Amino acid sequence: MAKVTAGRDEMGNFAPKFAELNDDVLFGEVWSREEQLSARERSIITVVSLMAIGILDSSLKFHIQNSKNHGVTAEEMAEILTHTAFYAGWPKAWAALRMAKEVYNSEE
Repeated sequence: MAKVTAGRDEMGNFAPKFAELNDDVLFGEVWSREEQLSARERSIITVVSLMAIGILDSSLKFHIQNSKNHGVTAEEMAEILTHTAFYAGWPKAWAALRMAKEVYNSEE
C-alpha cells in the first residue's frame, strides 16, 4: 500500500499528533499487517464500518476507491453494500451505493 499522508496534508499544522497517528499508526502499522488480514479484506471491513456508523462523506469515498484499488469488483461492492443495508440501514446504503457507483463508473 502506498504511504498515506492525508493526516499530515489535512491536519498536520492544526493537529500534528492526530496527523502522526493517522499516517504512521493507522495506515503505517495497522494496514501493513497483511499476514493477519489482506489490504483487500481491510478495505471491505472499513467500508462496511464507515457505512454502518453513518460516515457517508469523502472518507467513505476514499475507502471505496481503496477497495477498488485492492481488487474489490463493482459487483462485489454492490453486494457488500446491499447486504450491509439490512444491518446498517437502507438510507445509508442508498448513499454508499451512489458513492460506489460514482467510483466504479469513473473510468468508463
